[in-house]
Formats: sequence, C-alpha cells, structure tokens
Amino acid sequence: MAITLSDEEISRFINTSKALPDDYQTKIQARAKRGHKESEMDVQGDDGSEFRLILRQGLINPLDFSIILAYRPPKSNQLFRLTRYNGRSHEHTNTIEGETFYDYHVHVATQRYQEIGAREDSYAQPTDRYADFHQAISCMLADCRFKLPPNLQGGLFEEV
Repeated sequence: MAITLSDEEISRFINTSKALPDDYQTKIQARAKRGHKESEMDVQGDDGSEFRLILRQGLINPLDFSIILAYRPPKSNQLFRLTRYNGRSHEHTNTIEGETFYDYHVHVATQRYQEIGAREDSYAQPTDRYADFHQAISCMLADCRFKLPPNLQGGLFEEV
C-alpha cells in the first residue's frame, strides 16, 4: 500500500529534530554499487519517528549526486522521500508548473504531486546554497534539523 502524507505531515517530519549517532561517520561509509557509491543510515527523530538518510554519488560525474531524507512509517518497510538534494547533472521539470531548469536543486514531497500519481518528491526548486556533494549534505543536515553529536570534531562528513 502506498504511503500518502499531507503537506502538514511532510513539514512536521522534515522539521522533527533528529540526532546523529556519535559514530555516524563510520556508519555512513559509501559502498560502490552499479556506477555510483551509496550509503544509508537509519536515524530516529526526537518524537520517535524513523528516518533513513541515503547518500548517492556517481563514480564518473561528481555532480551526479542525491542526498535523500526518507520517512519510514511505523510497522512498515516502505520509505517516503521527504526531501532530496540533487547535484547539477540533469535537467529537471516540474510538470504541474511547467518549469524546466538545469541546476543544483532541492526536491520536496508535496500533496499536489502525490494527488496526480507522481513520485511524492517530484517537485523541486533550483538552489545556489551548495555546489558539491559535501555542501549539499551540510544543507540537508541544517534544513532537516539534524543534531550533531557533542563529540564532533572537524567537518560534518569525511569523504564518503
């Protein structure tokens, strides 16, 4: 059964505070997988909600990346993509609005796109807030209320 969330629920899950574990840099080590490297990490929100952080980056084109925050409903193995920070590697079109662009962009799940049968996170807006994979991770962590471990030394993520 498909997961459907309202705009209010989507916003609430994005804005739920999420604590990164002390050893998150170890847990998020990327593995090569069919032309890209990928890593995943499950994170719990302060309200008990379950999320998965998914990092993907192309092996050939470093601007071909996606940083995804997905919500996992209780007692389910399905994932609902709340937001996705993409690199500048492809053209994107918002079908409802008829807008097309080629830039770094941030996808966000919307009720409107779910209602027309599109992927929940089909809507995107171009951004100039990041220009590479690691900057996109930093933006996502800030925007989605991730809390860094108190023992964090140095940058947010080592090379993944």
